[in-house]
Amino acid sequence: MKALIAILFTSILVDNFVLSKFLGICPFLGVSKNLNTAMGMSVAVIFVMLLSTAITWPLYMLVLVPLHVTFLYTLVFILSIAALVQFVETIMKKSMPPLYKALGIYLPLITTNCAVLGVTVLNIDKQYDFLQSMFNSLGVGVGFMLALFLFAGVRSRVDKADVPKFLKGLPITLIAASLVSLSFFGFKGMIEKLFG
Repeated sequence: MKALIAILFTSILVDNFVLSKFLGICPFLGVSKNLNTAMGMSVAVIFVMLLSTAITWPLYMLVLVPLHVTFLYTLVFILSIAALVQFVETIMKKSMPPLYKALGIYLPLITTNCAVLGVTVLNIDKQYDFLQSMFNSLGVGVGFMLALFLFAGVRSRVDKADVPKFLKGLPITLIAASLVSLSFFGFKGMIEKLFG
């Protein structure tokens, strides 16, 4: 159980996909303007990450490995994730139209969100078993949510700040994102001390 908790906290804080691996930057920068859309996107990403891991891990272990076609895993994973995102998009369109409209183009971008593909590939590369893969995917999703929430708060403050003209817009947003990213490096020693 200690190993699972270590995987969870490491993927949330130390190996945060957005802030340390820089995966999923497009939705991170695009949806973080509003806390409500950040929440909706985060829940959708967590759901897709968990569901895609629950599908891709068994596909890899039970189909691709026995058939000796593991070289196809990227293609299989992308197709599985694309189908899942279409499913999530359809459900959100029917059951939560305001959130669906607020997320706009960023919802279909979950298909090409490298964080979702990255977590499924990382689970295979680290040779996690199914339960470890699910904990890692949950941690990555929660880490994505944490990064979005933190940055939405920072961004609301930056948007109201008196910023020099040459830094307005994307430059100050990227500077703020890099500062939030730096804050996560402090967790590495803490996690190693607790679970090392």
